[in-house]
Amino acid sequence: MKTLVLMFAVVLLLGIDGSHDVVAQSGDKHEMIRKMLDEVSPERIETNLMKLVSFHTRHTGSDTVSDTRGIGAARRWIFSEMQKYSAESGGRLQVSYHRYVQEPARRIPVATEIVNVIATLPGTQPESTERLYVVSGHYDSICGDQRDIECFAPGATDDASGTVAVMELARVMSKYEFDATIIFMTVAGEEQGLFGAHKWAQDAVDNNWDVHGMITNDIIGSSVADDGSVHPNKVRLFAAGVPPLRENSTFVQSYLRTGGENDMPIRQLARHIKEVGERYVDGMTVDMVYRQDRYLRGGDHMAFVQRGFAAVRFSEPNEDYRHQHAHVREEEGVQYGDLPEFVDFDYIARVARVNGAALSTLAFAPASPDNVKMGLRGLTNDTVLNWDANTEPDLAGYRVVWRETTSPVWQWSRDVGNVTETRMEGLSKDNFLFGVQAVDQDGFTSPAVYPLP
Repeated sequence: MKTLVLMFAVVLLLGIDGSHDVVAQSGDKHEMIRKMLDEVSPERIETNLMKLVSFHTRHTGSDTVSDTRGIGAARRWIFSEMQKYSAESGGRLQVSYHRYVQEPARRIPVATEIVNVIATLPGTQPESTERLYVVSGHYDSICGDQRDIECFAPGATDDASGTVAVMELARVMSKYEFDATIIFMTVAGEEQGLFGAHKWAQDAVDNNWDVHGMITNDIIGSSVADDGSVHPNKVRLFAAGVPPLRENSTFVQSYLRTGGENDMPIRQLARHIKEVGERYVDGMTVDMVYRQDRYLRGGDHMAFVQRGFAAVRFSEPNEDYRHQHAHVREEEGVQYGDLPEFVDFDYIARVARVNGAALSTLAFAPASPDNVKMGLRGLTNDTVLNWDANTEPDLAGYRVVWRETTSPVWQWSRDVGNVTETRMEGLSKDNFLFGVQAVDQDGFTSPAVYPLP
């Protein structure tokens, strides 16, 4: 599998040595992204979510024959909708099932077919088309009992909200062209153990698919907290740090040895999403959470993290657990259950737009430079960086970004031209953290790569 080092840059505008401002995207593509995000429709999101809820349950083990009830009906409907989007895109969106039989497990008492619905938007630049970005939501649902395949399990927030966000992104984004490939994925088996995501991620490893980033949307349906407070312009983005393994790999040790524990691929992906999401979606705040996920919970991104991919999770800012994994009922005047009456469709649309901003900028940008190194020959207060050249035809040059070691985001930048080595005079590697980006002719920047000694 190709090395997946995703170091995404979040660059502020002022350079400490008078270096110039960050180059903005070209007017055409910049406006294209804004136009595309404006096309995300809360009304379509509501229509699709209500349709998913109408299947009564989408439990992974539920009915697969009926056309109106159960997970089989749900996945066939999602597939048919994705096919409509493909027709609207002139056939560019490629829709398929990804399926396998899961043998009995703790939460799956009998062998069960797990079926993911995949819609692929191929990149249009030959040098970039094999570079993949994945966005997902899970369409299966449960009530209060994870093994009850018949109970009413509307799953409006968990996770019809994420599913319809992915569907709407597929509808809107498939009308446009991007350099790299984007995969819109709705998966099953999440509630029983992330089975659909595990299978696809393992297939990616086995087939050497060049996955450069993965975003899952799981529980993004409500802006209202359990105390009644409303947070319509915030979303949490969970991003793991150092993998919690018994023994760290040489790759991880190199980061830890040089103080780069917050510069590993997943955290850099989160920084990129925060920066572009807040730039393109007015008033929206992306709160990075330096954890893989919430306590006692998990999501499909974990299947990718476990296999070395950079993957993150979006969730609403304050969950109301009365409306998740609960039997639909009323007790002492309180309504329980994951019902659509508790969903904020405008909020789902805003989170979808943040996803769209991240995916489009990633898919437009060139690939990160390979083999980025920091020179250590002799004691000096300068910093020498070198890297391998990129191959994209629209490459304009390279940019070095840096920040103080205690800053969560990149603070300064300097374009160094179309070279493969540069000396940062007067900037000590002991005092700052550095990264190198590739920049294309439209001003889109690649993920920044942390230099290893």
